[in-house]
Amino acid sequence: MSCCLNLDRQTERERGRYLYGLLDYRILSFKIEMQVHQVDFVVLCTGMYSECPNIPEFPADKGPKAFQGNIIHSMDYSTMDHQTASELIQGKRVAVVGFQKSGMDIAMECSSANGIKQPCTLLYRKEHWNMPDYLPWGVPLEFLYQNRFSELLLHKPGQGFLPNLLATLLSPLRWGISKFVESHIKKKLRLEKHGMVPPYSFVKSVNSCTIATVPEGFFERVEQGSIILKKARGFSFCSQGVVIDGETEPLNIDLLILATGFRGVDNLKDAFISQPFRDLMDTKDNGLQLYRRCVHPRIPQVAFIGFSESIANLFTSEMTCRWLAELLDGTFNLPIIREMEKDAYEWDEYMKKSSGEYYNSRSCLAGVQIWYNDQLCEDMGWNPKRKKSLLREWFEPYRPIDYA
Repeated sequence: MSCCLNLDRQTERERGRYLYGLLDYRILSFKIEMQVHQVDFVVLCTGMYSECPNIPEFPADKGPKAFQGNIIHSMDYSTMDHQTASELIQGKRVAVVGFQKSGMDIAMECSSANGIKQPCTLLYRKEHWNMPDYLPWGVPLEFLYQNRFSELLLHKPGQGFLPNLLATLLSPLRWGISKFVESHIKKKLRLEKHGMVPPYSFVKSVNSCTIATVPEGFFERVEQGSIILKKARGFSFCSQGVVIDGETEPLNIDLLILATGFRGVDNLKDAFISQPFRDLMDTKDNGLQLYRRCVHPRIPQVAFIGFSESIANLFTSEMTCRWLAELLDGTFNLPIIREMEKDAYEWDEYMKKSSGEYYNSRSCLAGVQIWYNDQLCEDMGWNPKRKKSLLREWFEPYRPIDYA
């Protein structure tokens, strides 16, 4: 079953309302049944990690068709039951592309199945600040990055001159906290020994939501030889396997698993049939600019839940859902289009600076989750200050329970 939206503008006499056709296609005895529903509001909860896998592009003669083995995406691998997945990798020469959570987990499973006789090769483009635990030198990470004081050190979208000046003056402290966490990760995972120290700061990883938890024993498997880490700026296919850029000899493999993420914005765009609305979802030149990271200013009766992420994605989605529920209940109204676009543009500029190369692939609120929640609370008429004392307000981490 698949669903898509067909949106048509009605006349101005109806004050900008939209007609939404929710097309529900069901395959019944090889016949397609289409149902059209007229509704007042649509909530898309498709998220960022489904349906649209990110598949790298290759030259025509050096693409997957040149390879005689099997190629799958981690999305397909994750849907397999344990027995099917084991049979797929057992005794195979496997290469995994990607050094985030899925890539490391799959490499660990291949290592457990085949050991050093058939080591799993993990291809990665760049190193990441992945976490062995969330207690750097015994200090909970949330006390360093999830309270109001930590956000005081950052330049945030829409804040005034004085807070921006203060964030600039406190930048040495922001740098010091980042180095404190980096030193813990480097020591515990022995990153220097493996040549895996990232060339950028830990705080950049936080602000771009590229932190993953390293599976227990991962680098021990690397030292044992059952996992081989190999840096690759790019690669192409040949009949025996893959050819890594800059190398002449191919990497002979039987199976390639692409843990290369998802094209989440395309997933949202594909939900629309009407071309004008598909064009509004185009992010070729800019990121997807949503008011409160939820509503497109030009499509005010469609909400996107699960588009933004943070250190805890459920926390972000739950807060957005609370805001949306109050909006639909009439507690507040959306601003005019011009004001929503201005706010969305400021947030988009923040994402562009903080997320770097991941700007067009994700909407990360990890560094400014409290600032984002404050804006939602003000819209809903809630007091954004949720703690019982000034000391706790500034230095105690903010958690979901604070908004219950």
